[in-house]
Amino acid sequence: MTGAIVSFTSMAVAGRAVSLSHDTFEIMFYRSCVGVVIVCVLAATTGRLGEVTTRNLPLQVGRNIAHFTGQNLWFLAITLAPLAQVFALEFTSPLWVLLLAPIVLGERVRPVQVGVALLGFGGVLLVAQPFSGAVSMGLIWAGLAAVFFALTNLLTRRLTRDETVTGILFWLTVLQLIFGLICAGFDGDIALPDASTAPWLVLIGIAGLCAHWCLTNALRLAPASTVMPVDFARLPLIAVIGALFYAEPLDPLVLVGGAVVVAAAWANLRLARPVP
Repeated sequence: MTGAIVSFTSMAVAGRAVSLSHDTFEIMFYRSCVGVVIVCVLAATTGRLGEVTTRNLPLQVGRNIAHFTGQNLWFLAITLAPLAQVFALEFTSPLWVLLLAPIVLGERVRPVQVGVALLGFGGVLLVAQPFSGAVSMGLIWAGLAAVFFALTNLLTRRLTRDETVTGILFWLTVLQLIFGLICAGFDGDIALPDASTAPWLVLIGIAGLCAHWCLTNALRLAPASTVMPVDFARLPLIAVIGALFYAEPLDPLVLVGGAVVVAAAWANLRLARPVP
């Protein structure tokens, strides 16, 4: 999980660094260019290219539309809202998984899990503080990103029934490269990287893949209920970075609200079990 925490944090810092030169579509396009090269080289050298199939291509496309949308909203959010608030709202993704699972996967949800979800959204109110004034558009984008990340996770769960990680990562990078190229080139103007932005874009591409790889392996080695609390270390870390490098105030309510969100997500993971 340490690798995932470092990767997600690096993506946020790098995303901020290139936001004045590249829009979110361009960031996603260049991130995917880096990702395609890495995935293809690793798959070829390990003899796993044969694991890439088209048998679930419609589902792969749907999953990556959801992820592409969520990631673009996330990159937009980190340029408009304090980093700690964006990360805290991102932690609501497991709660949205809970609410969307009956629709996407046909899973049943128990009343106690609904209560846990309501507790988590109480934490969201502490983070967003909607009654303290106008709600930042960055927080709205961050909240919507969490919804699309949840949908991505649910569709990934369906894909893992008969797809390997290599196959999923291949289509992740290839499809999002296509989506990024279409969206970035829609206005006929794609800004090219320069000496100042290219290293950050490469970092985003590497960190994005590393985050997926580290999180997948963490969940393979330990229960999700163990991994989730460790992942919360991202919030105080990014809060300190925001304070030191971007003069963002350290708001205790954001940390308290984030802790409530994570506690609710952790409780849901502990409660989750097949319902007859």
